[in-house]
Amino acid sequence: MSTREQFYPEKFYHIYNHAVGSDNLFRSHENYLFFLNKYDKYLSSVFKTYAYCLMPNHFHILIQIRSEEVIRALMPNKEEIDFHKFIMQGLSNFLNSYAKAFNKQESRRGALFVDFTKRKEIANQQYFTSVVNYIHQNPIHHGFCKDAKEWEYSSFNSIISTNKTSKLERNAIFDWFGGIEQFISFHKENRFLNGEIDSLI
Repeated sequence: MSTREQFYPEKFYHIYNHAVGSDNLFRSHENYLFFLNKYDKYLSSVFKTYAYCLMPNHFHILIQIRSEEVIRALMPNKEEIDFHKFIMQGLSNFLNSYAKAFNKQESRRGALFVDFTKRKEIANQQYFTSVVNYIHQNPIHHGFCKDAKEWEYSSFNSIISTNKTSKLERNAIFDWFGGIEQFISFHKENRFLNGEIDSLI
């Protein structure tokens, strides 16, 4: 499966990117929050977001492109038909905006992210379930914690929280897993993905 798939309206994708070399994308709590705020500003109008995880040197996000009608209304040129190009430009603007602010804060120069954001279309139900789980288990896989709820910078706690609003597609996730308790249980019962890990990235 290609990691440079075309973006199309209403399709689901697993997108991810990594810092260049051995650098980190996030060096403070504020960096993580700033990244999410930039994501909301640049991409929430284009993407529906189902799950995410921000790690010190990389990120994973599960998205669905909004409808053709919505995307077309956002295009400055209403005759534009290249949805992929428009979405890639928004993604590039988002990452460049974050990188510029990060470099200024850290007195750093040069590229922060690798050249392109990888993406894989999610074409079946099993893959969707596996990607949601993989994203939330990522901090465990990399040794940062022992339970998904312990990692502050993923969507797991936002999804299961009933005390705050969220721009995540929480209801869709609950419908998919059969409710909040089933969602939590699934993650506990499928903590380690073994051979599935390599197939998801």
